[in-house]
Amino acid sequence: MTNTRIAHKAGRQLILIDIENLTGTPSPTCEEVEMAKAALRLVVPGFNDAQHIVACSHHAAPTVAFAFRSARHLWRSGPDGADLALLDVLENERVDERFERVTICSGDGIFAASAAWLAEAQVDVNVVSQPGHLATRLQLAARYVTHLPVAALAATGDAS
Repeated sequence: MTNTRIAHKAGRQLILIDIENLTGTPSPTCEEVEMAKAALRLVVPGFNDAQHIVACSHHAAPTVAFAFRSARHLWRSGPDGADLALLDVLENERVDERFERVTICSGDGIFAASAAWLAEAQVDVNVVSQPGHLATRLQLAARYVTHLPVAALAATGDAS
């Protein structure tokens, strides 16, 4: 009998993107989303070859879906809607069995417990956030932390 649940995760990367968090607005423009996507390409090794899941509110959905055409889209409105949609993936879709690396593109502390759990399961966890917008507990849970380039954020109006 063959075990069909054998983990096939070597070299696979999952990138979870809270685009509203990265752009700093619940209603990002096409330009802001494209700038965030370009910045992610600069700082996340293997970005183009990874599986992408992008979450946002229903309000931002058309803009985000247009920019991330080949990604899986999660739309949930309300307080922490995008965060909760991404957490649902982390907690219920056997991410630890399917991926060698997980990149969480958000600075929100709500992801800290999932990041720590993945790290304990021998998954390399990277966090990408805006400079100055990374929760300490998420920073401690991640193996790697990367900040988006300030030049890219200047185009979205979030640079200091």
